[in-house]
Amino acid sequence: MRVLRISHSAVVDVWRERERVARLRGHTVHSVSAAVWDEGGVDVPLVARPGEDVEGVRTWGRHPALFVYDPRPLWRLLGQDWDVLDLHEEPFALATAEVLALRALRRSRVPYLIYSAQNIEKRYPVPFRWLERWALRHASAASVCNAEAAAILTRKGLTGRAAVIGLGLDTTAFEAQPRAAHDGPPRVGYVGRLASHKGVDVLLEAMALAPELTLSLAGAGPQEADLRARAARPDLERRVTFLGSLDPGDLPAFYRGLDVLAVPSLTTPGWLEQFGRVAVEAMACGTPVVASDSGALPDVVGGAGLLVPPGDPAALAAALTRVGADPVLSATMRAEGVARARAYDWDVIGGDYVELYDEVAKAAIPSGDRGPEIIVVAYHSAALLRDSLTPVAHLPVTVVDNSSDPEVRAVCDDLGVRYLDPARNGGFAAGVNHGLAHRLLPDADVLLLNPDAVIDEPGIRALHAALLADPLLASVGPAQVDGDGHASRVAWPFPSPGGAVVEALGLGRLRRDSYVIGSVLLLRAEAVRQVGGLDESFFLYAEETDWARRAADLGWRHRLVPEVTAMHLGAATSSDSTRRDAHFHGSQERFHRKHFGSAGWQVTRAAVILGSAARSLVLRDARAVGARDRVRRYLRGPLAVEADVVARAASASTAPEPDPR
Repeated sequence: MRVLRISHSAVVDVWRERERVARLRGHTVHSVSAAVWDEGGVDVPLVARPGEDVEGVRTWGRHPALFVYDPRPLWRLLGQDWDVLDLHEEPFALATAEVLALRALRRSRVPYLIYSAQNIEKRYPVPFRWLERWALRHASAASVCNAEAAAILTRKGLTGRAAVIGLGLDTTAFEAQPRAAHDGPPRVGYVGRLASHKGVDVLLEAMALAPELTLSLAGAGPQEADLRARAARPDLERRVTFLGSLDPGDLPAFYRGLDVLAVPSLTTPGWLEQFGRVAVEAMACGTPVVASDSGALPDVVGGAGLLVPPGDPAALAAALTRVGADPVLSATMRAEGVARARAYDWDVIGGDYVELYDEVAKAAIPSGDRGPEIIVVAYHSAALLRDSLTPVAHLPVTVVDNSSDPEVRAVCDDLGVRYLDPARNGGFAAGVNHGLAHRLLPDADVLLLNPDAVIDEPGIRALHAALLADPLLASVGPAQVDGDGHASRVAWPFPSPGGAVVEALGLGRLRRDSYVIGSVLLLRAEAVRQVGGLDESFFLYAEETDWARRAADLGWRHRLVPEVTAMHLGAATSSDSTRRDAHFHGSQERFHRKHFGSAGWQVTRAAVILGSAARSLVLRDARAVGARDRVRRYLRGPLAVEADVVARAASASTAPEPDPR
């Protein structure tokens, strides 16, 4: 595997360890870093190790989000053959936009992943908001150092998967050693910036409440003068020592000389601890950690440390005193901390990156056994399911039963098809994802088949031939008829604010079809690997629209195959039209907010309200009633209406859940 990795912070030698792990595992990795970068107020030049495949590039700008690289070496490199581009920059950064623009101009289709540590959901000003959206929608994956960053990227429209991969460390340098007993007071330590958001002032207040403790502060920063003044009070001056910034090589010995490390970071409107590297370093050295229950610290520390509310000096003092005074607790925390820190060894972290690279690269590799495998998400209605499965039961079929219905299981047993019970009704998307995660043929193409739809094997083979004939197709679907033989529309344009305006003006016939609905839909295995599964926030409706849109953003296409016809009864497995309508329109709002933001949704909402109001005056009978209902629904907000309907159904103990399609 050939990987091009671009990261301005790779100027720091230790941050290139993941590339070294990948090379030791037989992969080619060319690293690009800033030639010189400001690290903590000091200009750090790139110093390559002998024979190391790393290239320093001139940069303009000093802020991580507001700098660009010299485009000439990037242009040269992007013209070469790579399996993966690891763009280790934030998605809203100018450097990210620069690299992706050069990639587009080079007509390169190399899949890329981006990086983020941002665990506060921020709305950036134009054009950064646009740059972020474009980068996310075309990324095959993202590496993030905390779980909240993964959730934020997904909500903002990340097309690929967000993999949580921590920051690594050298556990041979940060290593626990036998500790010499000492008779003095318990020793508390702090390592990091002396800045207000780090909570060092809270730590000093805690020390005032715990006169039996001593404190050593390693670091510098804008709050240093104020902190020194606070520590000069009589009850603290003999117990608090300022050491200044320590060289990285001196940190292991410093940690080993402590009885406990304090990480008192605060929760602020504009900042949360994004990882907490010092906590991992201390744990690796066998030093217990007391940290704030804030940001990424709970995930990083896990059960190996004590967590206290941020900004609470009394709780912090009590926890530090407890660790310092209880040798049994201290010994337990040391052992658990060392074990916890092993998960962040560079060999583990580098291996996680190699796995992610391999996952991204596989999206461009043709499948071996193409299948297809059929996945059916069922919800009761065993008789309909039997009709759907009978023509295809001899093929690889997996039924995911969201209803845990014994009658559904009996149909599967009778026909000899595989039955899976996820033990919950998470919706159609969750059912599909459960089937994808437990495939009979992991490399096969996948046919999604509704339990109220029927297609025979020749039809499936014809669909498959059409899919394989065009390597850019992510999905194909057949024409459909209802139970009376009347044709149903299955190809639609993607929803959009502009499209909603066109529809409101009565010009919807001018829009081009872009995707096929998911009642009978054949998915290409490579597209599934690259795009990922369905978004489970769509409980019912629009989940296949969202998947198709994400695929299109990555360059895939979708096609109707009119030569093949399937029968689809449509909503035949559900009798609750009120809840179906609530989920349908709620999913429309969810889709627009995800792909076009709040402003885009408001344009769509206004267009639907105005267009439906006009139709309610022109149309008659049921169509006028439906138009007036849409006006009321969209004035209230479809998601609000959906929440009310779901809450009412949940309050009725006998009310059945809706079917998953």
